[in-house]
Order: sequence, then structure tokens, then C-alpha cells
Amino acid sequence: MANQQDFTAIFKDMMGSFPVDTKNMEETFRNQTALAEKLSAANLEAAQKSTELSAKWAQDTLAKFGEVTRAKPEPADYAKSMSDFAAASAEAASGHMAAFAEIAKKLQTETLELMLSAGKDMSDDMTAAAKKAGTDAQAATRKATATAGAK
Repeated sequence: MANQQDFTAIFKDMMGSFPVDTKNMEETFRNQTALAEKLSAANLEAAQKSTELSAKWAQDTLAKFGEVTRAKPEPADYAKSMSDFAAASAEAASGHMAAFAEIAKKLQTETLELMLSAGKDMSDDMTAAAKKAGTDAQAATRKATATAGAK
């Protein structure tokens, strides 16, 4: 019967040859989750404000429409009430759209600030990692050179 080779030790040695710094991975995970939390908070706040604004706009519109539905003594009064409602609605739409734009602008600014901050942090981390890798490579080269020179 043929004996099967146990690859457990081989894989263990192979994976040991590729050192993984779990501390950096954990720190990266924490940073990413913190960024996601901040972005989510900004989006939720914008959604909440937009929903409140939409509800207020609907309530204002319904309140103004009440005047249109009332019985009028003269037929011309119906046209006037519709005209007044249309003018008031157009004016309200302008104000509400400006408020929506402010909400979007604030969200865009917060998102940009968060992304710039995250980019700066990642750049700093990458610079530190590159310096460490350079230092480690120099140390390994010196060690290899010293070992080769001693032979």
C-alpha cells in the first residue's frame, strides 16, 4: 500500500515563510469600520433631515390646498384660489428645493472631509510601512552579506 504524504507540515512551513502582521490588519479593519460608521452617520442624518423636510412640505401643501376645496360664492373665486395656490406652491417649492440643496451640500462636504482624512491616514500608514520595509530589507541584506562574507 502506498503511504500518502502528510502535507500539513509543508503548508505550515510555507505559511510561516509569509509573515503576516495581524496587528496591522486589525488596525486597518478598525480604521475602515470607523470610517464606515462616520459615513453612515452622515448619510443617516441627511436622510432624516430630507424626510423631515419632505413631510413638512407635504403638510404645508395640504394645508394650503384646503382653501382651494372650500365652496366659493362666485365662480371667479375658484380660479383665484387655484391661482393663489399655484403661486404659493411655486414659492414653497423654491424654498424647499434650496433646503434640500443645503442638506446635500452639507453631506457632500462631510463626505469629502472624511475621505480626505482617510486618504491622509492611509498615506501616512503606507509611508511608515515603506520605511519599515526598507529598513527590514537593509537589515536582511546586511545579514546576508555578513553571512556570505564569513564563509
